[in-house]
Amino acid sequence: MANSVAEKLKLYSYWRSSCAHRVNIALALKGLEYEYIPVNLLKGDQFNPDFKTINPMGSVPVLVDGDFVISDSFAIIMYLDDKYPEPPLLPCDLHKRAINYQVMSIVLSGIQPHQNLALIGYLEKKVNAEEKTAWINNAITKGFTALEKLLVNCTGKHVTGDEIFLADLFLAPQIHGAINRFQINMEPYLTLIKIYESYNDLPAFQNAVPEKQPDAPSSAI
Repeated sequence: MANSVAEKLKLYSYWRSSCAHRVNIALALKGLEYEYIPVNLLKGDQFNPDFKTINPMGSVPVLVDGDFVISDSFAIIMYLDDKYPEPPLLPCDLHKRAINYQVMSIVLSGIQPHQNLALIGYLEKKVNAEEKTAWINNAITKGFTALEKLLVNCTGKHVTGDEIFLADLFLAPQIHGAINRFQINMEPYLTLIKIYESYNDLPAFQNAVPEKQPDAPSSAI
């Protein structure tokens, strides 16, 4: 059940952020209404003093629930899962839960930080375009190779079975970005592609894609 208008959550976000993409999926799965507040990272909105008051790290996403502020996508998703436990985002099975955490960690620390906007901006000042692309591609393919080996023998319809869990929320945006933003060749990752295609019929995933966010430019649609 969606929360009331008086209690509506606020999400500070940027349309192309894969971190925000994860939270968009979580909010949709939980059936929660929220106010979307765009933070244009290309224009430097994240450095605005008012926004830095909300999140001193100057990053998105940021969730505001009444007078409580949470930054970091993992913290936000876990907060939502604790406060709105249905449907659960972690399986009861101990082994499946561990796999979910592993997938989350590989994406969160092993891939995404190496392709984020701040790093890309830094690389563009230090190396040529070919070297920048090689850096990003290496980080993504290294992570995808690890994920493929981890998941090849343990998936169901989705990452750890036929239900959507935490790992799916992290994997879907990462693959979407790899394909659409960085043009990564997915042929070596048959397991990952099979999982990714399983989200095609799920509105919570399809409506959360960057191209459908309120601040997405018309050229992205």
